[in-house]
Amino acid sequence: MLSKCLSAMEEGKTMAGEEEVEVQVEQQQPCPPLSKNAQKKLLKQQRYEVKKAEKRSLLKEQKKREGERKRKEWEEKLAGATEEEKQQLIESRKCLRKERMDQRSEEKGKKMQRLTKAKENGQNVVIDLEFDHLMNSSELHSLVQQIMYCYAVNGRCSCPAHLWLTGCQGEMQDQLQRLPGFDKWLIEKENGPYIEAFQDQKERLVYLTADSETTLDVLDPKHIYIIGGLVDRNRWKGLTMKKAEDQGIQTAKLPIGTYLKMSSSQVLTVNQVVEILLKYLETGDWKTSFFEVIPLRKRCEGDNDIEREEVTEGKNDHEVKIHDIELEEETEEKDDHESKRQCIEN
Repeated sequence: MLSKCLSAMEEGKTMAGEEEVEVQVEQQQPCPPLSKNAQKKLLKQQRYEVKKAEKRSLLKEQKKREGERKRKEWEEKLAGATEEEKQQLIESRKCLRKERMDQRSEEKGKKMQRLTKAKENGQNVVIDLEFDHLMNSSELHSLVQQIMYCYAVNGRCSCPAHLWLTGCQGEMQDQLQRLPGFDKWLIEKENGPYIEAFQDQKERLVYLTADSETTLDVLDPKHIYIIGGLVDRNRWKGLTMKKAEDQGIQTAKLPIGTYLKMSSSQVLTVNQVVEILLKYLETGDWKTSFFEVIPLRKRCEGDNDIEREEVTEGKNDHEVKIHDIELEEETEEKDDHESKRQCIEN
């Protein structure tokens, strides 16, 4: 009996060993080849990275040349001046720097005044953050960058909106809280959903979604416009429309098709929608708003050529090249140092 048990145990060990070997062999097998669609996406991403690196190189070179030119001019001024004139030039430069700092401080104060006034009577625009459970960490990070850009653009506008962040919980809230200065942002922050924050104003809620059959002709100052905070990579089509229908609130889509042809979907990023609304509040013109915000890569070729001629008129080849590269970049990647600095300023 004992010998049978020992034999069974040895047999079990052998089988377990065989399974372990099979797993190891399986893990060592090469990854399956990418599908055609995945290969296209990878190639597109690689082209984007190359263009982005080229733009950075061109801008760096341009900045370096400009710095060298200014430094040379300054050295020539000092070289041809007497000691008394040198002191005057140095003092003048110090005064100029102080004036710039005072100007920045004044602009900062005006920005705070505009945002404070917007909280009282500005157009209410809500970014709905209740979809955090549908996104991975990378997509959440991308959305955070878009929100940063929204706040920066809103602060620079002559007619800013009253921005709201609703449904801000979980990892989304954690990522936002890690932003320097986020606690001092002049923006409404609600942990609960917008349907609770505006429970007494439900009839004024309008969810902006490309799936709506209603076209938004004008912005009504009494209405509260909601933008879905979702970086879904086209995984969740029709989600915001269904949510609005289930909640029994109005929906509308931007009148993009009336003014330009899109090369693909009319779905835009959060920061693009916010910037379009801000441009409209400033200009009262949808066409101007769309052409200034929607990147050329999302438009048909006819619109691209007209826009390129208008924007690059009078520029040299170097400036045109930089402009062309900028137009190819993803708008949601606008997280450069300048935007970040403007986002966290008070």
